[in-house]
Amino acid sequence: MAKYGFIGTGLMGNAMAFNLIQAGNELVVYNRDASKCENLVQAGAQQVGSALEVIAAADITFCMVSDPQAAMSVCFSPHGVIQGIAPGKSYIDMSTVDPQTAQKIAISVQARGGQYLEAPVSGSLQPAKDGELVIIAAGDQSLWEQAQPAFAVMGKKSLFLGDVGAAASMKLAVNMMMGSMMTVFTEALTLVQKCDINAEQLLDVLQSGALSCPMFSSKGAAILAENFTPNFPLKHMQKDLRLAVQLGDEKQLPMASVATANEIFKRACQQELSELDMCAVMKTLANQVTASR
Repeated sequence: MAKYGFIGTGLMGNAMAFNLIQAGNELVVYNRDASKCENLVQAGAQQVGSALEVIAAADITFCMVSDPQAAMSVCFSPHGVIQGIAPGKSYIDMSTVDPQTAQKIAISVQARGGQYLEAPVSGSLQPAKDGELVIIAAGDQSLWEQAQPAFAVMGKKSLFLGDVGAAASMKLAVNMMMGSMMTVFTEALTLVQKCDINAEQLLDVLQSGALSCPMFSSKGAAILAENFTPNFPLKHMQKDLRLAVQLGDEKQLPMASVATANEIFKRACQQELSELDMCAVMKTLANQVTASR
């Protein structure tokens, strides 16, 4: 059985790493904020003080950090991943980044004789806890095959898309849809309420027709309960929308809907909603109404 490492034990990474431990795997963990590893250590993980130490101890290391800057820092800092990569070492970055970041990391890992796979996930906190993520991978296909036992613990489906960059592009396409859907959904909820209609009736109509969607059901219920505990932090959705707009620019593809959603989420970040769940974007509408009075 391979010895696994895990770098980045925040909201998503902690749940994913915990599932690996619960499945009986030996796991070495590192997080910049060491306190976020405490529950994993109690469950049986070995905690170390740097990303380099994880790479040194593990055969296959997974990484789950917040954005391209964090992914680059984990790899290229003085005690980072790249310093420990050598033949026989494998690195799987499950963070949501842009294709260029994935390709830069891949080149550096491969130049030192290691194997690299990008494997961002579709799903938020609850699917991560339940081991129900969709894992979107590209890069070294033999590493994808080696990682299947771990992927089977963390996710319900794993797809291999080919060359490095394809998985990052696919993940951004998925999340730009999610963010755009969330903005129009919260506008619709606000509109029916302004029309003196019970918002729960909108959820019932959606659930009963062609627009039935688990996201609308779960996020709608959270909004009506005013429960904005982060399952997918709003700031991370804004980051993904920004990266999708950037990718569209590079491909010279007009993406007006995504650009608009990005601006709405940027406004939400300016209104100090960053740390709440992405469905808190609805609060930007309430704030606009208040400001206009």
